[in-house]
Amino acid sequence: MKFSRWIGIAFVAAISAILIMIYLHKRSGPIKGSLADATEYQRPAERGPGFRERALGAGLNFRQNLLPNEQGADYKINPYDHGSGIAVGDYDGDGKDDVYFVNQLGANSLYHNNGDGTFTDVTRSAGVGLGDRLCVAATFADYDNSGRQSLFVTSTRGGNVLFKNLGAGKFKDATKEAGLTLVGHCQTALFFDYDNDGYLDLLVTRTADWTAKELDQAAHYYPGTESLWGLAGSVKEDNVLYHNNGNGTFTNVTEQSGLKGKGWCVDAAVFDYDGDGYLDVLITCMFGPSRLYHNNGNGTFTDVTQQTLGRTSWGGMGCKAFDFNNDGKLDLYIVDMHSDMWLPSQNDPKMLAIARANQYKKFPRVSGAAREYVPNVDEAERQLADAFHIKYEEVLFGNTFFKNLGGGKFEEMSDRAGLENFWPWGIATGDFDNDGFEDVFVPAGMGYPFFYWPNFLLMNNGNETFTDHAHAEEIEPPLRGFYQEGQIAGKPAARSSRAAAVADFTGTGKLDIIVNNFNDLPYYFQNQFPKRNFVQFRLRGTQSNRDAIGAVVRLYSGSDIMTRQVNPAGGYLAQSSKTIHFGLGDRARIDRVEITWPSGVRQIIQQPALNALHPIEEPRGGAPERNRR
Repeated sequence: MKFSRWIGIAFVAAISAILIMIYLHKRSGPIKGSLADATEYQRPAERGPGFRERALGAGLNFRQNLLPNEQGADYKINPYDHGSGIAVGDYDGDGKDDVYFVNQLGANSLYHNNGDGTFTDVTRSAGVGLGDRLCVAATFADYDNSGRQSLFVTSTRGGNVLFKNLGAGKFKDATKEAGLTLVGHCQTALFFDYDNDGYLDLLVTRTADWTAKELDQAAHYYPGTESLWGLAGSVKEDNVLYHNNGNGTFTNVTEQSGLKGKGWCVDAAVFDYDGDGYLDVLITCMFGPSRLYHNNGNGTFTDVTQQTLGRTSWGGMGCKAFDFNNDGKLDLYIVDMHSDMWLPSQNDPKMLAIARANQYKKFPRVSGAAREYVPNVDEAERQLADAFHIKYEEVLFGNTFFKNLGGGKFEEMSDRAGLENFWPWGIATGDFDNDGFEDVFVPAGMGYPFFYWPNFLLMNNGNETFTDHAHAEEIEPPLRGFYQEGQIAGKPAARSSRAAAVADFTGTGKLDIIVNNFNDLPYYFQNQFPKRNFVQFRLRGTQSNRDAIGAVVRLYSGSDIMTRQVNPAGGYLAQSSKTIHFGLGDRARIDRVEITWPSGVRQIIQQPALNALHPIEEPRGGAPERNRR
């Protein structure tokens, strides 16, 4: 790819950090979490904050480490600033969700949930540290229907790893024997049963070949490109879909599947958007449109993005399917890190003011707010559009939220719902205040060399809108301050978050939030909301996959219908608990619960007890209530 001397010098000089932002721009935002807006929601005076951050007090002393030669004093424009993931799962089968933190520089860490709000580091005894490669994401799954949660970890050119769970807190590397020896620039991995044969298949998303050929032997990684143009010129990599053979091995079926994608893919959400009994797939793309693939029921998928969703986020990172309005249908949220606002200075107060003024806006062009102050911006726009092959008719520059209208139709309503925000990485959903509506936590911020930008706690108002309560519920400001204890190149380094997951770690019926932060200690936001009614379900498949991934649970109480799905990984390098949770508010009873299993079996549970966790097994020999193709 050739660029003019003007682009190589004048443009890069004028928009140097804009180009930093092209990869990160969505994060260089205002300090809304530290300085409450006049319109900020105010917590009722009669109660305390909804969350308390207590990672260190709970024994979660993991630290995610950046690569000093990539994102330290010599900051580079490449995906190493995207951080690392987090996975939640019950690896020892004691009924309590444990936590696995992923790292770039140094070992990953597995923490056992002690059941009393504290955790114990068991990485060494479990044998899952992997300090010999740069890791990206992880997911727990019972891929062999053994009743034990195995662990799969992705890596940037270090080779992905499948840790088979042997029981008794031990794992073994089963990557080679399973046929999963993929090496590439991998991102999210998620297990789901695309053909409904009762075994979890595996999808791995990939970006492009954006790293050097020589390995840094000391740090165990491949140095990344130093420029935006280096990213644009990188050879794109395909996603990989593996079919589970049912005997502990997998077969690569990517070529015939239709899920190869077009490179730069990141996160994925699986849900049956049209109700035909097969899980469809939405895959985000950090430099291009997110794409929805319809499952044809014969091992193939068809891209139906344009006719089903229309324009999607150009720079999407995290995505999540959830029912935001209790109408029984799963809606779809995509957060866009790379489209909103490009700021040509990391430290200029004017840029902070511009970010504040534009944080809830979408722009018609990828140059965003830069159009207000960058000379020759139209030429810059043209060069960027050419470099990344932007098709304006297919994309929106900002978040997208698609309300499911039924019948395979969606309506984009992110602005109306209050779901546009700045520098978001991921999405974690759950009914945090147990009022019956699912809320959203959005991890945000860029870190050094950018200014501090807050996370978002988007509480569901129950009228198809959300309000940010991050300050009122003490998600913001950070307990340990806006800046990390240590400096980088003699300058303060702002804290920033990346991957977030949700689980009821304490068994109190309230959902906590756990966050893997960039170059920092994690957050563990323990839920302190007032007690309200709830009900939980832990599903186990018999004809379906044992994890029941893809099962849909609908709860009926009076005229209300609440819907949840058992999800695999998703939300951006993250996996939340597979336990189904419903907040009930002040509802005094449940009429019934209907479970649609991946096998097609429909199960009805009449009036389950409130404020309890119900283990539910799929009926054996049950007949599907709809025909399979």
